[in-house]
Amino acid sequence: MESLSELDGLPQADIERAAQMAEEQGQKGKWMFNMQRASCNPVLQYCKNRELRRKVYDAYCNRGNQGNEWDSKEICARLVRLRLERAKLMGFETPAAQILDTRMAKKPEAVYKLLDQIWTPAVKKANEELADIREEMKKDGLDCEPEGWDYRYYSERARKAKFNFDESKLSEYLEINNVLKGVFYCANRLYGITFKEVTPELPSYEKTAQAWEVYDRDSSLLAVFYSDYFPRTSKRAGAWCTSFRGQKYENGKRVEPVVVNVCSMTPATGDIPALQSVDNVTTMFHEFGHALHSFMRDVHYQSVAGVERDFVELPSQINEHWAFEPEVLDVYAKHYKTGEPLPKELLEKYEAASKYGQGFATVEYLAASYVDMDLHVLTEVPENFDVMKFEEQKLAERGIPRQIQPRYRVTNFSHTMGGGYTAGYYSYIWAEVLDADGFEAFKETGDIFNQDVAERFRKYVLTPGGIDDGMTMYRNFRGAEPKIDALLRNRGLD
Repeated sequence: MESLSELDGLPQADIERAAQMAEEQGQKGKWMFNMQRASCNPVLQYCKNRELRRKVYDAYCNRGNQGNEWDSKEICARLVRLRLERAKLMGFETPAAQILDTRMAKKPEAVYKLLDQIWTPAVKKANEELADIREEMKKDGLDCEPEGWDYRYYSERARKAKFNFDESKLSEYLEINNVLKGVFYCANRLYGITFKEVTPELPSYEKTAQAWEVYDRDSSLLAVFYSDYFPRTSKRAGAWCTSFRGQKYENGKRVEPVVVNVCSMTPATGDIPALQSVDNVTTMFHEFGHALHSFMRDVHYQSVAGVERDFVELPSQINEHWAFEPEVLDVYAKHYKTGEPLPKELLEKYEAASKYGQGFATVEYLAASYVDMDLHVLTEVPENFDVMKFEEQKLAERGIPRQIQPRYRVTNFSHTMGGGYTAGYYSYIWAEVLDADGFEAFKETGDIFNQDVAERFRKYVLTPGGIDDGMTMYRNFRGAEPKIDALLRNRGLD
């Protein structure tokens, strides 16, 4: 962008980051956005410039679908075809049947049953949000139907109008180092573990990465933890947890894992520190839940170290529940200028507004989950298979609002096309049934840090690896089968 006026409405910190990005590309005096969410989402959420929102939205949704040398439609179609061939060679009718055979879901029908239970109330809620968006657009003199690039912007406007809540104000209390103190605080309160920063002493592949030794409640070394939180040119978008060294035993002695959380958090710019969005804070707690799983795993045989894909998100997603609990916010949510704690009034506004927009968020996630499954339950793949037309057709049949695209479209859907979550993107919502029901176990005691419940969670979920199937481990922890009720309440879909 060449004119500052084109960025009207965008928070100052995002404007400065866009200027810095342009300067790094030899375009000083201009503003640049890339297709990482930390860069493009603020444009879609806050920028008044509708044409700029359209350009960013189209570019983001159509990554890998531009008809150029980087177009991935043919590659995706070939992957679907080859996966079907492999499944048949292994004696299965479809790739989904083969993959789910070793998952908690077991069969595609179980996945569709769960997605279908949530889809109808989610679409209903999204259509309610669209009605609010239409009203906000009328205030700007727009008498047309909302488009995809209008959804986040006018949804944010509607949320402000309904709840007088401005997320950018909340972000002023969410500086990344303070948030990390909150992450560590919860781990200490729940499991008694402590952290000693050892950044200068340990080798690092990236100058912004930090390192900690993690000690158990008996003062024994449990793990080494690295954080790699900020985006850079050579780093792919998204967030994940991985290990430089997994937990194992050598000569009868436990070898501590070396675990890293990799994210694309909002970096500092100028004199503005690294202030995070609600989504980014949730992501930090999420990825650290995976880290906790890696820290506490204690198995002797690598064959039972892993868990089912639709169980692996339970430790990460349950950890998200503590992020915005008032007791935890009291510890870490401090204003970046004054150090003042988060005002009660702002917290109450956030809590009132927190479920608004869940129609959109749930539909875009479920849409991607359906497409992932639909591609992998095919029993034959046409020679000239067009994955984008297939995606469009399947979602239209289910009645998706046209203003909502899947969270990832096929050509940039690395979870399924890159592997790891092939016929498995549903795992997040499957695990959300578990994590929502599991957090109820803490809430039912009146203490979100209840030590008896935390110890059961550590013993039956975090420690044993895959020694049992996921549902057995969950029942051992909870004492009962999970129910979907808490998930629907949490998302405001009940």
